[in-house]
Amino acid sequence: MSKPLSIGVAGLGTVGAGVLNLLRENADIVGTRAGRHLAVTAVSARDRRRDRGLALDGLRWHDDPVALAADPGVDVVVELIGGSEGPARALVEAALAAGKPVVTANKALLAVHGAQLAETAAARGAPLAFEAAVAGGIPAIKALREGLAANRLSRVAGILNGTCNYILTVMRAEGREFAEVLAEAQRLGYAEADPSFDIDGIDAAHKLAILAAIAFGRPVDLGAVHVEGIRDVTALDIRLAEELGFRIKLLGIARRTEAGPGAGIETRVHPCMVPCDAPIARVDGVFNAVVAEGDAVGRVVLQGRGAGAGPTASAVVADLIDIARGRHTPVWGAEALASIPSVPMARHVGPYYLRLMVVDRPGVIADVTSILRDHRISLESLLQRGRAPGEAVPVVLTTHECEEAAMRSALERIAALDAVLEKPALIRIESA
Repeated sequence: MSKPLSIGVAGLGTVGAGVLNLLRENADIVGTRAGRHLAVTAVSARDRRRDRGLALDGLRWHDDPVALAADPGVDVVVELIGGSEGPARALVEAALAAGKPVVTANKALLAVHGAQLAETAAARGAPLAFEAAVAGGIPAIKALREGLAANRLSRVAGILNGTCNYILTVMRAEGREFAEVLAEAQRLGYAEADPSFDIDGIDAAHKLAILAAIAFGRPVDLGAVHVEGIRDVTALDIRLAEELGFRIKLLGIARRTEAGPGAGIETRVHPCMVPCDAPIARVDGVFNAVVAEGDAVGRVVLQGRGAGAGPTASAVVADLIDIARGRHTPVWGAEALASIPSVPMARHVGPYYLRLMVVDRPGVIADVTSILRDHRISLESLLQRGRAPGEAVPVVLTTHECEEAAMRSALERIAALDAVLEKPALIRIESA
């Protein structure tokens, strides 16, 4: 075998410890597949005294993670600190500027600064690998950038956040409300004490921005991603979705549209209703899934664990094996990136689910449907369960395809009706 690859790891939390353990436990397999031994020789973390459940004897310790970039005994830097700024960014920039390969699981850093980092990596001839940044142990980046490289991709979509998928799964299975299930997820460790990064869709948006850049060969553009979370999804909506043959999932969707004023790339994260028989509808719990559609291959579905020590470490070590083998792909999969416009959310065209809480009295439905007619929105179905004259009842409408801007204008007028008692619920319907 060749000279061992010397690795410096910054960040010894769940994933960092997982990487060290995996490299030790599977050293024989990893070494055979890499063609050389992979050895962690230096580390950096905030607290030297913390017991991480693994031996760190014999490793060089740097209090400042950026020092790993200048350590002559480190061949490749693994950044597992997290965050788009601070020491994580400083370390990655310093390592690439020094011409050292970098492996990272940091989706926020790539979504915010990916364009600049890719330029530095290309200029210095230093690989920047990030399989672990999207969907944990699912090889989504490798599939898009390498396995599907011959395809013109039209769409990439996925369940990109396990916390949200777990919450929606439990709400559906047990008929419980969002706040109650979120609190339980926090007790079980599936959700953070401050869960906003997950439940407001920010985490999924970071990952989608990365997937869209690779799928469509354009610069990463987090600002173009429309983002909505799951706070407003109710147990009632989930039950009604089931009656209509749908399940509610938080999806990240990047789609190429070819014609008309909306031509370009749309990127959006929001709750979706997907048919119960669609493969992605059956991905439950903390699992993730990525669906890609190419002109040659058709539809490809990948699913697995999207987080955790083992799955994420698996992706990190896969990148290290590529580096050890000298396999080097451009950061975004192409030497030159295309300038493809982003499609604003107002231009999105698709079917919708609307749920209204209205006073049960004559003429209410006529008022609602006349507003939809005025905005050229055609109804697919209308559902009302039971009668309760003078009381509040849910009314559910699904529409044929229409433009988002028209739907938003119609909703403003519908919400202003005196018979409508609360903000209308809107969920977009996706084929899968």
